[in-house]
Amino acid sequence: MHSSASPTSAPSAGFVPARAPASSPALSLAGVTVWEWDARLRRRHPILTDIDWTVGQGEQWAVIGPNGAGKSTLLDIAGGMRHPSRGEVRILSETVGRVDLRALRERIGHVDVKTEEAFSPRRSALDVVLTGATGTIQVLEDRLDAPARERAAQLLEQFGCAAVADHSFASCSQGERRRILLARALMRRPPLLLLDEPADGLDLPGREALLAALAILAGERPAPAVVLVTHHLEELPATTTHALLLKGGRAVACGPASNVLAAEPLSACFGVPVTVSRTDGRWAARATPSW
Repeated sequence: MHSSASPTSAPSAGFVPARAPASSPALSLAGVTVWEWDARLRRRHPILTDIDWTVGQGEQWAVIGPNGAGKSTLLDIAGGMRHPSRGEVRILSETVGRVDLRALRERIGHVDVKTEEAFSPRRSALDVVLTGATGTIQVLEDRLDAPARERAAQLLEQFGCAAVADHSFASCSQGERRRILLARALMRRPPLLLLDEPADGLDLPGREALLAALAILAGERPAPAVVLVTHHLEELPATTTHALLLKGGRAVACGPASNVLAAEPLSACFGVPVTVSRTDGRWAARATPSW
């Protein structure tokens, strides 16, 4: 299962780390298996089994599956947060197990709901974005230069949050907070961006604003590779290029979104008949309960 590499990388400025060579995929997993020890049963319990997956530069991937499918574990592997029990993982041309993961993680953008809780409620939206330049929770003034401040302002403007730049992070709407966190994750122009259910808990306007922000990324040059984990097709931007379906820790389908986000693969993934429609590039799905 694999995807083709796409847009090339370009030199980045100032505080931005070097990118992977243009010919290299952003992410590559070969035979990846993850297990945990079950003390009660006194045996290993598989979470992921024999995952082969390649994410090309500039591609936007959806990872979809039911609860317990292994999506969060897969994202931890992709972000260098844990080692596989077996198999090879290459992230931005570096092999996990042969590289300093702390340095590697500095080149990866990450957005999840838990990140919101890490910041002081009084911290301004602009400050939250600025922390992305140093990969910290606090604003380190002595490490911020003019280009970093300009980029923070640019990202807030780009994602429709310039008007709340001076507002406290806690006072912003949920949708605004997710877009602010997205801006933070993009401060160092990461070649790989991981999104763990970024639309979870958002109302309809908040979700649509977030998806519009994600769609903007596809037009960046160079565009980051994006991996978005979700349960719902309605939470995918129209710019999604590829999809991976997981069930019970195994890949059910993997490849171009138009082939994978279809009735037959999704029905196999969720174990119920699924009907899929697509309007203006956006997907919607309905399932018939098994009972």
